[in-house]
Amino acid sequence: MKKSLVLVINCGSSSLKFSLMEPNSGEEVFNGIAQCLLLNNASISFKMNGEKQELSLKAPFDHDVAISALVAFINNNHLFHQITAIGHRVVHGGEKYCHPTLITPKVKQQVHKLAKLAPLHNPANLVGIEAAEKVFGHLAQVAIFDTAFHQTMPEKAYIYGLPYSLYKEHGIRRYGFHGTSHYFVAKQASIHLNKPLEQCNLISAHLGNGCSISVIADGKSVDTSLGFTPLEGVVMGTRSGDVDPGIIFYLVNQLGYSLDQVDNLLNKESGLLGISGLSNDCRTIEAELLSGNVRAKLAIDVFCYRIAKKIASFSASLQTLDGLIFTGGIGENSSTIRGLILNQLSLLGFTVDEQLNLEKRFGQQGNINSTNSRACWVIPTNEEWVIAEQTQRLLTSIGE
Repeated sequence: MKKSLVLVINCGSSSLKFSLMEPNSGEEVFNGIAQCLLLNNASISFKMNGEKQELSLKAPFDHDVAISALVAFINNNHLFHQITAIGHRVVHGGEKYCHPTLITPKVKQQVHKLAKLAPLHNPANLVGIEAAEKVFGHLAQVAIFDTAFHQTMPEKAYIYGLPYSLYKEHGIRRYGFHGTSHYFVAKQASIHLNKPLEQCNLISAHLGNGCSISVIADGKSVDTSLGFTPLEGVVMGTRSGDVDPGIIFYLVNQLGYSLDQVDNLLNKESGLLGISGLSNDCRTIEAELLSGNVRAKLAIDVFCYRIAKKIASFSASLQTLDGLIFTGGIGENSSTIRGLILNQLSLLGFTVDEQLNLEKRFGQQGNINSTNSRACWVIPTNEEWVIAEQTQRLLTSIGE
């Protein structure tokens, strides 16, 4: 029987991730990534049926070449005619896009316009869309926006303490990101709770190189830690998270930093990397922690404390709390980080089961709380499935 498959594309400035999926079951046919695009060492890899294949890309090493290699792989495996649509991850939809959206020339113009809010991401997302249109022009192209899930936040959660005119005239407000991830794991938590998502009250911690905490009331996002940009919030891999804005003026006026240097400092040289002086990779820092490295311990302590503090503060947004979710590369795999965070949340009724916590890694899902604790789960995220599912759902509704 012929399957109806959705090709999911997540395009970055120098990379292109992709996954071919059955949208209803989440069954993945293959996935892969093109890396180092626009550089001489550009390559593309495919993983299918547990086997990985890597190829070098020919000049000019751009996104069109990567798409062409992807199409060749699809054709070689006789899958082209099973693809019914292309789902694209688009980082910023502003206030305009709250739902999956069929991509038209007007939508592309809006995504380009919103690039001022996500200059590193939206232009790259557009490159992926236009490259896909050249070879999949006969198929519907659908945009799934990272910010969409958070558009249910109330005004009190997204307005900054700045002149209101900056919001009305320039769109300066909190938007939030990782929306597809928070939505997916919240849906999975509702299954654990055996009740509809619309009745669930949760806090979700997406912890990776980028981190965000989201509070979900009655199945909807009502607050999240990332703001106008992905720099706000908790300490991350290379990003500082919340800092006193006065530090920026001090760096510029007293220490002679340029604005570009400040931008680079806060986004690429801070966080776990900046505090530890070692790496932005939590695995490296945890290894150094075990060997007694003082800076590694400080980095982990700051990281876990800021996350626990954010989770605790977000409880003020809820009347009841059904449970806490850990997801993302660190959240799914680091029992050390999870344990340290939960040990600081006893006031909220969380205690960790050490054995269950140690067992959850490499894609394992389940609870890690002790018997008398409030519920806490490790749930691997699957943003690609959300994109595939929502793409298919939109096209089905249009067809009806």
